[in-house]
Amino acid sequence: MKLISRRTARGSRAAAAALAVAAVLATAGSATAATAATANIPGSQAPAVPLRVATYNIHAGAGQDNVFDLDRTADAIRDLNADVIGLQEVDVHWSSRSDFIDEAEALAEKLDMEVFFAPIYDNTPATEGGDRAQYGVAVLSRYPVIEAENHEITRLSTQVPNPVPAPAPGFAEVTVNVKGSHVHVYSTHLDYRANPSVRRAQVADTLKVLAEDSGPKVLVGDFNATANAPELAPLFKEMKDADSNGGGTYPAVNPTKRIDFVTVSPDVTVVDAQEVATDASDHRPVVADLKLHQRGA
Repeated sequence: MKLISRRTARGSRAAAAALAVAAVLATAGSATAATAATANIPGSQAPAVPLRVATYNIHAGAGQDNVFDLDRTADAIRDLNADVIGLQEVDVHWSSRSDFIDEAEALAEKLDMEVFFAPIYDNTPATEGGDRAQYGVAVLSRYPVIEAENHEITRLSTQVPNPVPAPAPGFAEVTVNVKGSHVHVYSTHLDYRANPSVRRAQVADTLKVLAEDSGPKVLVGDFNATANAPELAPLFKEMKDADSNGGGTYPAVNPTKRIDFVTVSPDVTVVDAQEVATDASDHRPVVADLKLHQRGA
């Protein structure tokens, strides 16, 4: 994980000699304390904290035209002006299709953001001493990432012959400190096959992971199913679809279905959400403006 160093500056105050000045400072101190106390109020009474989130399947840096261009991908992400972005189909030294680039680190550098990469596949180097070939999901953040974990969910591997559904990594969770509000953000990529059985198992696994966390939650990703798919129904009982009236997200040009989602827990307010037209991938990103109400973890 690339962590961008941040420092907190603290000023010093000289003691006041005059009683009048002391009184003013005391009043100001009380007001400051009251403000701090208000900032720490939990639940719906806390001052709302805005957060813009997005989800984007970046197609390993290739556009709808299948041309690899990570600068184009970075420009499309930058144009979202999102604070936190969940990415899917991220290559890290994977193959020639993405020039063996560490896309997670490269995008973080281009966008001046923190990143957590959660590999689904982690293959041994092709040559001794080389980089491991990895493919998975990631989360980019403008705000400090204070915790990160790569969870396992049920998967049907594309890397072995005759695969069977089994737990495998690639479900990213980060806890982000957004101006004092700690929000759990998850990035996922569900199974693409027409048979919904693996997605059904993945939804069940996802809900178990989410149940372990308290406070505001944002789950984003490529679900590879539309909102009315029966296997997604348990998920939408727990998480709200931020863009329920949104347009299609796949394919990026003339989309025919909406399979990319931003979802939020009931304690998060959705202000606005929309899919964004761009052909920098074969999917369109979805961006949502949210308000967080709970302070702390």
